[in-house]
Formats: sequence, structure tokens, C-alpha cells
Amino acid sequence: MTHLEIVYQDEHIVAINKPHGLLVHQSPIARDAEEFALQLLRDQLGRTVYPAHRLDRKTAGILLFSLDKETDRIMQQKFQNREIDKKYLALLRGYAPAEQTIDYPLKKEDGTIQDAVTHFKTLEYFELPIPFGKHPSSRYSLVEAAPETGRMHQLRRHFAHIFHPIIGDRPHGCNKQNKFWLEHFQMNTMLLHASELTFNHPHTYQKIELKAPVSSEFERVLVTLSKK
Repeated sequence: MTHLEIVYQDEHIVAINKPHGLLVHQSPIARDAEEFALQLLRDQLGRTVYPAHRLDRKTAGILLFSLDKETDRIMQQKFQNREIDKKYLALLRGYAPAEQTIDYPLKKEDGTIQDAVTHFKTLEYFELPIPFGKHPSSRYSLVEAAPETGRMHQLRRHFAHIFHPIIGDRPHGCNKQNKFWLEHFQMNTMLLHASELTFNHPHTYQKIELKAPVSSEFERVLVTLSKK
């Protein structure tokens, strides 16, 4: 059984560093999964837990849970009211702008259009001396993204929209880049990580700043890029 890394816990809330590939809870669209963060954390703590938000299966990083129904109600409201600041790290194809706001509405499966806003800044640029397509080298950007809204696959779809898709993303990413990373570096992970959550505690109102380090695979990629 997977042992979850706990990055914060008190009597009302608990946060884990969710690994890549782990579903938050059971889903009819992912019947192949045998483990879920909700059940794993419940069994690890020996008590009922309530997910305060969601992360994609392929997204790693901070996942917050409430430990009682009243806290769950408050935290759900905080996320709905955009009272929680979220930050993500992502590795993108190409040289992204130094900073940008992506204001691009997204369509739900039922056809409904939702507003969606993402702010990001580039932390570092990388270049591999390996030809890619018609280019003599391969270029990448490590960005810190702050989504203002919380739409399904928002970051994945927004970065694809500006032609800087997240490395390892399917189906919104670049299949050629994904194949490139698999063949050259045996890397098959989506490089999107929920790195920080900041909010006022639901009961003490104290400012809580949660941070989670990137996965070993994400770190391996950054080390690989830095050495080139």
C-alpha cells in the first residue's frame, strides 16, 4: 500500500504531497485504478477525511483534506469563493513569455462555456543541444502558474492554447515532445506540480502557507536540463 507524504496536519485539516498517477477518489472513468488518495489517507490516519478540492490524476503536489464536516463546508466555500491562492510548477515546450495572463474561456463536456484565467511567470529557460524537428536544439521553460479560476484541466488547456504545452501531457500536449522525452530520457510523467497553497485557517484564521517539493522524476528532469 502506498504511504502518503503528509506536508501539514492539525485537528481540522491535513495536506498531502500527492504522487503523479494517483486518483483523488474512485471515478467511473478510471476503473483501472486500485488505489485512491481518499482511501489511502483515511486508512493511514484511521479516520474519515474529506477532499477540499481536486487534482488531476496526472498532476502531483499539494492536495488538501478536511477532517470534519464543518471544516469541509468552510473549505469548499473558500475554494468556490477563490479565497485560496494556488501555485503550480510546470515545464513547457519552447520559450514562454517572461510573464503573461491567459484569459481564455473553456468549454465543459456539456457545452457550457466557463471563464478561465491563469497568471504565470517564467522562472528559468533551458536549451538541450538535441535537434527537434526543424529546430537545431530543444527549448523549454520552467514556469510558476497561479490559476485564478479552477476549471477542469485549466492549466493543461491554457498552456496548449498559447502553444507552450506541458511536457508529458496527454491529450493536450505535444505528442512529438512526449515521444522525444520517452526515447531520450525514459521520462513518461506529466511535469505539472501543485507546489503551494495559501489561505486563512478555517477556524483560527491564521495564515497557512503550504509547500510541497516536486517529485523525484520532475527533479531528475530539471537536473538533466541544468547540466546541458
